[in-house]
Amino acid sequence: MAKKRRDRRETDGLSSAQEEVKANASDPQVQKEAPHTAGGSARMSLLILVSIFTCAASVMYLVYRNFPELPDDEMEKIKIPKDMDDAKALGTVLSKYKDTYYTQVLVAYFATYVFLQTFAIPGSIFLSILSGYLYPFPLALFLVCLCSGLGASFCYLLSYLVGRPMVYKYLSERAQKWSQQVDKHRDHLINYIIFLRITPFLPNWFINITSPVINVPLGVFFVGTFLGVAPPSFVAINAGTTLYKLTTAGEAVSWNSLAVLGVLAVLSILPVCFQKKLQKKLE
Repeated sequence: MAKKRRDRRETDGLSSAQEEVKANASDPQVQKEAPHTAGGSARMSLLILVSIFTCAASVMYLVYRNFPELPDDEMEKIKIPKDMDDAKALGTVLSKYKDTYYTQVLVAYFATYVFLQTFAIPGSIFLSILSGYLYPFPLALFLVCLCSGLGASFCYLLSYLVGRPMVYKYLSERAQKWSQQVDKHRDHLINYIIFLRITPFLPNWFINITSPVINVPLGVFFVGTFLGVAPPSFVAINAGTTLYKLTTAGEAVSWNSLAVLGVLAVLSILPVCFQKKLQKKLE
């Protein structure tokens, strides 16, 4: 019976990662042992994650310490923005020193954005808006896409190294469902990742954490993320040109921009639909 099930799964093309998730969810013996093995693995993974976060935070501290000396009233504005007022205050200071200390400001922006994306810390949307205020549009768009791609990839690698036990413990059912969707789009995975990045169907942090567990290749993941975040970033960067007219991050998104994002999302998935129709005709 077990052999038949295994053969059937192989013919369905399910990944080994998905099989492991299913086994952990359905095998009674695994369920009995789970509180001990998964609990211990989750604790060890959490300890490693905290250690990596501490190292990354130390790097951020060094970046902060090497920033040009500023007056106290300006230095207190150099922080991760939590709302639009923080973003405006930060933009005021950075724009003042951007030309004189171009490299330092750029490195600080780049490191902060990647740090937030790596550890799924809120605030990157304000940095995206801020980039449109600080830099020319082509540079701002490339910078945001690169930071998003690298930060998401680092988050992917963290999950690959230490996140598997936590995914099994806390996100097993959702990961299993998404694994089934990924297997359906395995032949055109880049289009699917781009579609997910444009649309809000799955949170970005969930995509980053579960992708290595369900066997999404890192190269495909990076390219799909780099291209997929471009349309939403376009909207945020464009809003950054009128930063001081905004009061909330939500004002950066208009109905027109939502319509454009919807069209781009459809275009990203159209090749998949045509391919499926063509395969059906050939069959």
